[in-house]
Amino acid sequence: MTKITARKDQHLDIILAGKARHGRDSGLADIHFVHEALPDLDHGKIDLGADFLGRRLKAPLLISAMTGGPSRAEAINARLAEAAQHLGIALAVGSQRAALGAEGPTPGLDMALRLRAPDTPILANIGAAQLTRGFGVDEARRVLDMVAADALVVHLNPLQEVCQPEGDRDWWGVGAALEALVKALDAPVVVKETGAGISAATAKRLVEMGVAAIDVAGAGGSNWAAVEGERSTDPADKAHAAAFADWGIPTARAILEVRAACPKTLIIGSGGVADGVDAAKAIRLGADMVGQAAGVLTAATVSTEAVVAHFRTVIRQMTTVCFCTGSPNLTALRKAPLQG
Repeated sequence: MTKITARKDQHLDIILAGKARHGRDSGLADIHFVHEALPDLDHGKIDLGADFLGRRLKAPLLISAMTGGPSRAEAINARLAEAAQHLGIALAVGSQRAALGAEGPTPGLDMALRLRAPDTPILANIGAAQLTRGFGVDEARRVLDMVAADALVVHLNPLQEVCQPEGDRDWWGVGAALEALVKALDAPVVVKETGAGISAATAKRLVEMGVAAIDVAGAGGSNWAAVEGERSTDPADKAHAAAFADWGIPTARAILEVRAACPKTLIIGSGGVADGVDAAKAIRLGADMVGQAAGVLTAATVSTEAVVAHFRTVIRQMTTVCFCTGSPNLTALRKAPLQG
């Protein structure tokens, strides 16, 4: 097993073991809808449909990026793609860095994924740190073509990189390289954090670059400083990472602030979204789409049916929130009254 794929297997083990929880809450628990005791609605006719990357989805949900070593990646990706196709929701794949290097292709990240999900928006994925390390427009097109993706996700993970023993700590020039890629690439670019949130100021900078969407990926879910601290065998590395247990912008706050700063930008809310009620809250706060990764990871290691069952519950919960707020669709949900 190569170094990168071994590291990804360790990441999955740590998250599945519950050792990656963030020290801060997402803030979504502090949001409460005003209950409508007399909804003039048919629960069965509530419409959660949303447009995303030129495709119509049955619900505003994105299965956020996750992966693992070769023994797991192919099965996980296949299950997620099949579930996304069945449910009519979107899918973002894990980092495709290894597939471009000497370590060879990443299992499950090829055209077979698109064949499993022909109607699903699929997002390719690469880390921002790679943009100053030989990853350019040609490489971006290769990862897009690899899975016939609708867009490219560039993930921002500076905290993880500085806590990772083998991390990329030199980010000088990454912003300029990202802007150059966005302007040159003939496909939408989505920029996301990995669990520490995106501020209003950074979001405005990204919008000025021309990004198609922003995934705030706020604090409240997996903490990648904690993950890397757990992986490390060096006491100094562990102590360094432990200090960042509660670092980041909570998801609820990030959504609110980014929406206020970027009123016309497509926003994905993720980071500690536990269920469909949290997802509905994220929509109400200003997200257009809601992402979930760790919350569905256990199901993804079991079967396609388990993933489908998980998201059916999320969708049912979102529908019930709409019903109990008198919201026939997402447009109405975005205006549903909140408790003071």
